[in-house]
Amino acid sequence: MSPHRDQRIVVTGLGATTPLGGDVPTTWDALLAGRSGARPLDQPWVQEYNLPVTFAATLTTPASQLLSKVEQRRQDPCAQYAIIAAREAWADAGSPEIEPERLAVSVGTGVGGVSTLIDAWEALRTKGPRRVFPLSVPMLLVNSPTAMVSLELNARAGGHTPVSACASGAEAIASAIEILRSDRADMVVAGGTEAAIHPLPIAGFAAMQALSTRNEEPERASRPYDVDRDGFLIAEGAALLVLERYEDAVARGATIYAELVSAGVSSDAHHIAAPEPEGVGAAAAMRQAIQTGDIDPADIVHLNAHATSTPAGDIAESKAVHSALGEAAEQVTVSATKSMTGHLLGAAGALEAIFTIRALQERLAPAQINLDNPDPQINLDIVTGSARELPSGDIVGLDNSFGFGGHNVTLAFRALS
Repeated sequence: MSPHRDQRIVVTGLGATTPLGGDVPTTWDALLAGRSGARPLDQPWVQEYNLPVTFAATLTTPASQLLSKVEQRRQDPCAQYAIIAAREAWADAGSPEIEPERLAVSVGTGVGGVSTLIDAWEALRTKGPRRVFPLSVPMLLVNSPTAMVSLELNARAGGHTPVSACASGAEAIASAIEILRSDRADMVVAGGTEAAIHPLPIAGFAAMQALSTRNEEPERASRPYDVDRDGFLIAEGAALLVLERYEDAVARGATIYAELVSAGVSSDAHHIAAPEPEGVGAAAAMRQAIQTGDIDPADIVHLNAHATSTPAGDIAESKAVHSALGEAAEQVTVSATKSMTGHLLGAAGALEAIFTIRALQERLAPAQINLDNPDPQINLDIVTGSARELPSGDIVGLDNSFGFGGHNVTLAFRALS
């Protein structure tokens, strides 16, 4: 067994670019203020293709304002967003000095470089093979964000790209536990990124009836747990964390945000898109996180729920929470932050990990918006109206992420008093 197998893993850096803000502090402030990131889309292709959904949760700070023209030219947007988040997280961690062979990267994404892929196809179709951009293939590959962050930070201990739909970012963070405890690296930059606000994904999700169609009131479209919910709000962005062993963080005088106690990973094996209706797989992931982290369910006071605003998904997660936690489910304060951010797909779990960490750190659970008529089938203590105070002590918060195909990931974080 590795000498690091039982060592504690902590978070020492946070970075994000989101529909609520261009960094973590502005995103968190907007979240607590109850702002929606939903906006009408003004791109010509909305009308050109007569899309049934004409809004999305787009970035507040375009990548073009933060990256050079060369960086924009050579990176798909999903990699651009990851670089922006990585730079903030790395600076937030104190820009640590570390041997390249001891630094690893794990960045998940669900869709990858869809813009690059379609642009290259259009160039080939209309202008011929000589007009296809030479870097199209490395840009469109799903490992592109991981590769670009690795290049940015000179990380040589391994680059990983979990692809598990909307659980990708959370799975990337989960993988950091094993990387650190196996002593393959001393530090891991992990999280997720997504840049799928493009006519093809929008049309595809709409054809599945997965997206809300509240075109006249986008800011009210994402409404988890509400009886009138009609689908999720598609969003874009990236979120990355810097993780390391507790002893190393203390030795270098790093700011420690929270402990990443454990992770649970399971699969439904039920349907290509629909969740298992009783939440069996989701509950298994939650139980695994609790058991492997040796967590007392009584210490779990907060849950940042997956809560996408789909009719079936919200009910299945509610059942999973009660199945996994039993009587302890009654004491868990639930935040449904996608009501404001929208669904960042492969980046969602990573962004919501940051929200979980900040909630524990500030002892404040964000309130969801747009819950006007609670679904009677959902029995959870959902925060509405204004943020709710969390108790003191070494409390635990869970972050749930579930993806198409039945991918389930639960991350467990502990506050450090």
